[in-house]
Amino acid sequence: MDFNKQVIKEFRANGGRVGGPFEGGRLLLLTTTGARSGAPHTTPLGYLPDGVGRVLVIASAGGSPRNPAWFHNLVANPRVTVESGVFAYEADAVVLEGDERDRAFARAAEADPGWAAYEEKSGRTLPVVALVQVAAGPPAGPESPSAMLVAVHDAFRGELELIRKEVAASGAAVGAQLRVNCLTMCQGLGHHHMGEDQRLFPVLERRHPELGPVLAELRDEHETISALLEELRRVLDAGDSASLLAEVDRLTAALEAHLDREEERLVPLLDALEF
Repeated sequence: MDFNKQVIKEFRANGGRVGGPFEGGRLLLLTTTGARSGAPHTTPLGYLPDGVGRVLVIASAGGSPRNPAWFHNLVANPRVTVESGVFAYEADAVVLEGDERDRAFARAAEADPGWAAYEEKSGRTLPVVALVQVAAGPPAGPESPSAMLVAVHDAFRGELELIRKEVAASGAAVGAQLRVNCLTMCQGLGHHHMGEDQRLFPVLERRHPELGPVLAELRDEHETISALLEELRRVLDAGDSASLLAEVDRLTAALEAHLDREEERLVPLLDALEF
């Protein structure tokens, strides 16, 4: 409990970044409602991407023979709160069953054999839970538009860094979970750029007509990045592990340059806008 409290404190103080055994991994804070007490309980958990607005957590309890308390809580009260980086959202917890559970767990164990070791040690079938975001659109985050933009950008930067490390460590095979990680990132980035093209940029154009050439350039960069995402999907579909790292590197270079340029030009203007 003391360890969890320290991790939670560090997570919230540093925008989701922590040290120790969770350093450099995917970590969220899950707040459940006590099955008997009705009180909120927050637990730091590793997670796996599983599409936009949906992540997976595994009730391993470190290989304990009993399911963790947070699992009993969400079975009794499936509505939970998820904190991911600086973002927070309500989610519905769905316990996966049958083939769906087995496929998800196999992906996790292939990516990290520690999950299989936990299951063997526990002597039970480890539950896999999908946390499905309730509200459509971006989760709650920083209040100012400029801080929100930078936070979203930083989330993509962090995810690409993790994916690049995973690809570099994957060897000859493109694992199933690595493929899901890449496709989830591609889908999320596509949604983000579509939102900018359809909502943010038109507002900026009305307020700042002089930004027309800049916004046209940023839209062109969105098209370039979209083409890189399509190429990354093609490589994933082909299972071409030899080309995957090169495609991730190409995407990372183009995206980082675009995000930096967008922040440089737009951040000074965003907080003066009314949406």
